[in-house]
Amino acid sequence: MMKALPSVSSFPVSLVFEIMNIWNTTSDFILLGLFNYTESHLFLFVMVLTISFASLVGNALMIFLIHQDAWLHTPMYFLLSQLSLMDMMLVCTVVPKMAAGYLTGQKSISPAGCGLQIIFFLTLGGGECFLLAAMSYDRYVAVCHPLRYPILMSWPLCLRMSVGSWFLGAGDGLMQAAATLSFPFCDAHEIDHFFCEAPTLLRLACADTVVFEYVMYICCVLMLLVPFSLILISYSLILAAVLQMHSREACKKAFATCSSNLCVVGLLYGAAIFIYMRPKTYRSAYYDKIVSVFYTIFTPVLNPIIYSLRNSDVKGALRKCMGHCGTSNQD
Repeated sequence: MMKALPSVSSFPVSLVFEIMNIWNTTSDFILLGLFNYTESHLFLFVMVLTISFASLVGNALMIFLIHQDAWLHTPMYFLLSQLSLMDMMLVCTVVPKMAAGYLTGQKSISPAGCGLQIIFFLTLGGGECFLLAAMSYDRYVAVCHPLRYPILMSWPLCLRMSVGSWFLGAGDGLMQAAATLSFPFCDAHEIDHFFCEAPTLLRLACADTVVFEYVMYICCVLMLLVPFSLILISYSLILAAVLQMHSREACKKAFATCSSNLCVVGLLYGAAIFIYMRPKTYRSAYYDKIVSVFYTIFTPVLNPIIYSLRNSDVKGALRKCMGHCGTSNQD
């Protein structure tokens, strides 16, 4: 059964009030954006919008199919539906503001809007990191311990992992938003980015941010390197188990699945580690913007492709749904 996730209102009210007080004492920021007003950049802008729309449609279709087809009501597909939901919300957090700023020229964003972007972005990005680790564990149990799957990957454990992913991401987002916007900012509030991101805002701070950067680095180790290590261990064990099956077809299928999944994981984690774990002296606004595109726009559209088009169960559910639609139209 699909269960609703707890809302952010469950977090300490004092932290929310602290964030609101900070927002009320800071003037608006200016997002310089990702594109210039040239023909080549206009083409890239249209391409980004097209990819974003495809991401929303693909992930919405995944959620619909998983909800509608009883055969997909398993822990694996429940986690996949949560991944699709996170990807949809991530695109909606970043792309509409970027597109509106480019089309209207109104690139200002209030401290409240900036803080909300940081909270939602880190909630979804951090939550996705832990969710991918949970999905890799699910695949490890399914391949290496299939007879014990109902015990090792029970519904209560699946729900705890899903809720835990959302809560860990939300906790990180609230703390980083409150800490980042608590710094005094210099007169020029221009953010050389297409959305509010904590490392980018720190460049505008007129105060010593070394302690916060050190704390943020520790958080990144927990939010990025730990789940990434668990994913690599899980897929390594899966490949080792498959190689022992002495079946060329099974090996080929496992390598294809693992390689495609690891490509998406590597793209997400690699880009996030590049942005959040580099020393401040090596950071460049231009490269930060380019790399951020990978985990805010490209990765969300790749996930439904990797986890659906290569999945026979999802393709079967899609054919069944299209068959029902065709029958209804004939009636």
